[in-house]
Formats: sequence, C-alpha cells, structure tokens
Amino acid sequence: DSEEDKELENRNNFKNKSNKRKKIDEETQGDETGKKENSEKVEENQSTKEELPLAASGEEANCPPSNMMILGDYDAKPVQKVQPFLPQWLAQPKRVQKRIKDNLCPIRDVPGIHPRLLKKLQMNGIESFFPVQAEVIPAILQSASNGYLMGRGGYRPKDICVSAPTGSGKTLSFVIPIVQVLLDRVVCHVRALVVLPTKELAQQVSKVFNVYTDGTGLKVVLITGQKSFAKEQEMLVQKKVTGYCSLADIVVATPGRLTDHINQTPGFSLTQLRFLIVDEADRMIDDMHQNCLNQIVKAAFQVENDSGSNMLFQRTKPGPITAASSCSPQIPLQKLLFSATLTQDPEKLQQLDLFQPRLFTSVYSEKNRDGTETEQDTNDKYTLPEGLSQCYVPCDLNSKPLLLLYFMLKMKFTRVLCFTNSREASHRLFLLVQAFGGVTVAEFSSRLPPNERQRTMKEFEQGKIQLLISTDATARGIDVKGVNYVINYDAPQFIRTYIHRVGRTARAGEAGVAFSLVLRIQERRFLRMLRDAGIQDIKKHPVKGNSLKPLVQQYEGALCKLEKTVKVMEMRKKI
Repeated sequence: DSEEDKELENRNNFKNKSNKRKKIDEETQGDETGKKENSEKVEENQSTKEELPLAASGEEANCPPSNMMILGDYDAKPVQKVQPFLPQWLAQPKRVQKRIKDNLCPIRDVPGIHPRLLKKLQMNGIESFFPVQAEVIPAILQSASNGYLMGRGGYRPKDICVSAPTGSGKTLSFVIPIVQVLLDRVVCHVRALVVLPTKELAQQVSKVFNVYTDGTGLKVVLITGQKSFAKEQEMLVQKKVTGYCSLADIVVATPGRLTDHINQTPGFSLTQLRFLIVDEADRMIDDMHQNCLNQIVKAAFQVENDSGSNMLFQRTKPGPITAASSCSPQIPLQKLLFSATLTQDPEKLQQLDLFQPRLFTSVYSEKNRDGTETEQDTNDKYTLPEGLSQCYVPCDLNSKPLLLLYFMLKMKFTRVLCFTNSREASHRLFLLVQAFGGVTVAEFSSRLPPNERQRTMKEFEQGKIQLLISTDATARGIDVKGVNYVINYDAPQFIRTYIHRVGRTARAGEAGVAFSLVLRIQERRFLRMLRDAGIQDIKKHPVKGNSLKPLVQQYEGALCKLEKTVKVMEMRKKI
C-alpha cells in the first residue's frame, strides 16, 4: 500500500510540475510576442486538448510544448492544369477572323492575283473573299513568287496548314493560287496533286478546278475509281515514240486509287510535283491513308532513268544546304494541309514531315461598346460556323423515330440532313419514314451506286427532297447547298464527327440549326465531350410526350409495314 501511495504522489507532483511549466511557457511567449487575447485563447484550447490524451494514458513522458510542429502536414494548394508544350508554329499561329460577313475582303484588295483569275471570279459571282481566303491565297502566291522552281529568295518554301470551320472557303484558298502559279507552264507534268478521303469530295474539288482552268490550257484529271482503271490510265499518260508523256497538270484523287496508279501505271510520274494538297488532313493522318502519303513523297523524290533536260532539275531529298546542293535549281515539294478539325498532336503531325510550317487558324472577335474588337481565347480546339445554333433533345430509344417525324410534320422542318451511325440504320430509318408517309425522303450512303447518289444530292439541293437520311459519307467537306437543319439521329461518338456533321449547315456565313437526339444514358458523356472541345453554347430542347401522342397510331402501322418489307428483303437475299 505504501508503494502505491508513493506512485500516486509522484504522478501528482509530475502533473503539477508540467502544468507549471506550461503556464510559464505561455506567459513568456505572451510577453515576447505580444499576441492578442484571441490568439492566447486559441493556444490555451490547444494545450488543454493535448493534456487530455496524456491524462488518459497516464504515460510517464515529457509533455510536448504547445507550439509543436506536425511533421507531414501541408497546406491545400490549387492544382494547376498542365499546359501541353507545343512547337512555336502551333502555339503562335496566324489568326484569321471567323466572322465571315463582318470581315469580307474585296477580291481586288488581295495583292498578286492575276487579272484573268479576277475576271473568272467575277463571272462566277464572287466579289469578295472570305477571311481565310484573303490570308491563305497571298501566302501561297508569295511562296511561289519566283516561279515554281524555288521559293522566296531561292529558299525552299514553307509548308502551310489551315484549320478553319466548315463552309469558310478552304477549297478556293488553294485552287486560285495553284492555277495562277501554273498559268505559265510550258511542258505538261503533274505539278499539283490533291488528295481527298471520299469520291464525292474529290468530284466537288475537281469541278472547282475545272471552272478556273477553263481556257488556260491546264488539264485537270480526276481519279477516284468511278471509271475503269484503263480509262484513267489513258487520261493520265500517253505513250509516244520518245517515251511516256503526262496528260495532266493537276490530279485530284482518292488515296486508294492514287496508290494503284503510282504502282501500276507506266509513265505516271510525280518527280515534277510542286504542290501536295491534303484536304481533310486529320482523317488522312488518323486513317490507313498514312501509307499513301509516304508513297507519294517517295514517288516525288524517285530518280528517273530518262536522260535529257529533266536531269537538270532532278530533285534530291531535302538536307543541309551545301555548295553542291545549291549549284542547280530544284523543284521544291510544298505541302498544303486543310481541315476543319486539324489535330494539334505534334506526334501525328511529325509523320507528315512538314518543313517550317505556318498555321492559319480562325478565331472569334467580339465588338466592344467603343467599336474596337477583341479576340476571344483561342485555346479551344475546334471552331464552328458563325451562324450555327445548337440544341440537343433528351429522349429514349423508342421515341427517336417519333421525334424525327414530329420535327418534319409538326414543326414543318424543310431541307433536313439527318445522320445515322451506320448504313443499316440509315436504310431502316428511310424505310420507316417512307412507310409512315407525308415526307419526301431519300437516303444517301455508300450502299448506293455513284450515279444514284449524284441524282439524290441534286434533287435535295433543288428542294424536291425534304429529308435526306445519310451516313457520315456526306459529313466530310461536301458542300450540300441549302441545308436548313442538321439532325443527329444517332449521337456522334467522337467530337470530330460532330464538328463535320453540324458543319453541313450554316455555311458561308448563313444561318442554320443542328439538333442532336441524345439518349438519357448518353447525355452526360455527350455534354462532357462538347465541353472538353470548348463548345458551351448548346441548349437543351426537351419535347413533351403529349406532343408525340397524335403520331403513335400511324407510327405503329408504319412499323408493321417495315417488318414485312424487311422480311421480303431477307427472303430475296437468300434466293
């Protein structure tokens, strides 16, 4: 008992001493620092909190001072978003105004354009250039100001990349300068090659070239596989006693057919190629066509076995400038890239082996109250046409066909381009709307022959067809005239697909509306995809179920007709 009493006395003495030490420490700290009464109360609270665990544990240890520092503690700091490191030409592009109507430039104000081409432009009703055209045309002409044998000052010309919204006039941006540079050519060689991902887009570009080369002697050849391979060979080259000679100055081609001619057509040479134009460049990079671009460059630097005057201008692969490499003139190969969704991934762009590239990209400018203009933030990845209004409609799977019919019959939409994600979905939706009745409808997909596709597109532009149901075959670059509405029947899975789809309307500064039918389980992902791309101005447009009820009975009858039609088609396939 006496030992236990001694232990209790020792513990009480120890606690009293520790409390005295704490009071002394607090008094000395208060005298030295002169803190306010509020801070002293906080310290006393902290000290009492520290005493509680010690008293409960009863450990015989020295009490830590009240102003101790906790190891491992840190202050919460805002996490800074890491910005990607881009090459200088990507980080500091040449900015082009995006508002077309407010920034039109008279064609005579653009320096260096040939009078013959100015007359052609006026004959086609063009009095002003769009902002992209006013910037890019002089840049290409300047790179060939000393002729197509060399660039400015005798140096190799810089490659040019253009990223601008759909319908901003990118095609004319390269047609006009290329035709002008080749006006004075003497011998016919393939000097310009335009590579496009689809047949329809290639036909469209070929027509523009034919308009501005008419009467100049320049020859434009289209190779897309729509004609026989032998017929295309006859259009490209001609065999003479002295050898093969070219029949084309400008070639417009799709990747697959072009690769076939490079490998299989005797006499088809790209050794005199001056301009390589890649339209819809992001798709050419992402898809399997990268091998095609490599073959083009390889063919352009291929050594010819023919002896003669061509050897004087024999092209060699670019390298360090030396006395030997500068002693004879060479035809430089200049690459021109165009797209509405040009990638900013340096790794992908590195595959194109661009030489000191210049980037032209479009931005918005907003007018202030004092009349001055300020540019918006250009960090957004993609830009959309100026007059485009965007809406999305939350729905479920069963109500999607009813919503499309509601827009056509009740809302009286006209000239509507409707996109699906597959040929099968496009065909079935076409059959359903046709069975429902009341709407002049047609389909446009790769399952149709080229002649029928051309006829369908012509009738749609004339207004004979009010609803054109299509796959993404028309989403890339094709200029469909008079589209008032775009409806994404199937929500696009990728932002680039969305950009190209909605870009079929609101072209050339006109107004247009894009609707997206989004399943409720897709809504969050769809909005996040747009938000990540810098697209914030899309509005929610819900449609009440009561509005669709008058269509249900007739719709169910159309479904029965569709089921019978599908069965008949399957029976025919088996036969």
